Amino acid sequence: EREPTMGLQRWKRARRVFEIRNPWWSYRKDEIVREDGMRGEYHAVHTRGSSMVVPVDDRGRILMVNQYRYLNDRESLEFPCGSVKEGGDHRSTAELELAEETGTKASTLTAAGEHNPCNGVTDEICRVYVARGLSPGAAPKDATEEFEVRAVTPAELEALIASGAVWDGMTRAAWALARGTVVEANDETARGRAGGK
Repeated sequence: EREPTMGLQRWKRARRVFEIRNPWWSYRKDEIVREDGMRGEYHAVHTRGSSMVVPVDDRGRILMVNQYRYLNDRESLEFPCGSVKEGGDHRSTAELELAEETGTKASTLTAAGEHNPCNGVTDEICRVYVARGLSPGAAPKDATEEFEVRAVTPAELEALIASGAVWDGMTRAAWALARGTVVEANDETARGRAGGK
């Protein structure tokens, strides 16, 4: 259900000029018309969505993956993430990406929220999950992907974000959604261990 608007004009597609597809997304050019009759064109990327996972180990550390990003020609420390493939869904994509990128599987996968990474360019909705109860469970990687797994504490992650060392926008957005869940659960675990001594 759409939230109430302030009376802004809506745009309608008059015609799809072309669409170029690949296995991950499609590039579209539409002719659009506003309610006042003004016409124009809109270029956008359509996807089936994506899933990003915040994996938390039994010590409360977060598993992240360092990988090379071609478009910016630099390495990037991120949460495991991937596009929803044809026939897939967000949850199964999260499970697959966790296995491919960190070599683990989770006993619990909790939805933390969703966001659009760039709503002027794509209709993609990224769903964020917190994964706990990790155990070995690797899956074959994509031939073009190379990962280095790194474990950080929540405090270390926030320092990396503040310094700009973690510069991936989707990872930063995912942490904003998942932070409360992760920190609260870690605090409860720490209190339980302290009480058991």
